[in-house]
Amino acid sequence: MTAGATVRRLAGRDITPWLDAVARLRVAVFRDWPYLYEGDPAYEREYLQAYAASPDSVVVLAFDGDQVVGASTGLPLADDSAEFRKPFLDAGRPVDEVFYFGESVLLPAYRGQGIGHRFFDEREAHAAALGRFNTTAFCAVDRDPSDPRRPPGHRGNEAFWTKRGYVRQPGLTMRLAWREIGEDKPSEKPLTFWLRQLPS
Repeated sequence: MTAGATVRRLAGRDITPWLDAVARLRVAVFRDWPYLYEGDPAYEREYLQAYAASPDSVVVLAFDGDQVVGASTGLPLADDSAEFRKPFLDAGRPVDEVFYFGESVLLPAYRGQGIGHRFFDEREAHAAALGRFNTTAFCAVDRDPSDPRRPPGHRGNEAFWTKRGYVRQPGLTMRLAWREIGEDKPSEKPLTFWLRQLPS
């Protein structure tokens, strides 16, 4: 981990003062491939309200001194918006047993230092401590491997996720709209869920 970087886990209402910092990191990090997110402060406020409203939400923050350089979030899937619940409901899978991991965003200078693993460790521990979930889940945007916007030499996170025990679920795909760089208006993109069973 980068010298001086510290990680702190917060839960429930304690995350509220940090939501603006999470929003800023989302806009900065998701501007890059594969999300190519133009950034929308109004959407950020609406999206993050689910975390502020859930008593069982979690945010894991990485600090360099007083600066927030990374953030990772989670909440019960039942507390998230309808778009995130729909693939599970359509597949006849109970949402009450799933703890959903939102974004993990980390500034480039702090990557490759173990913080990403720590983000997963902390969120998984939080979900397990709540005592009513058997699955942790997140979703990742689906992109065509031949998309010309893909940076040369880009390495995805699939190997990292697989080593942590997550399995991609082709039957669990949601559609979420955001405005890409260069788009005049938001368009829907497919995102597929990855699941891991929590140890009993």
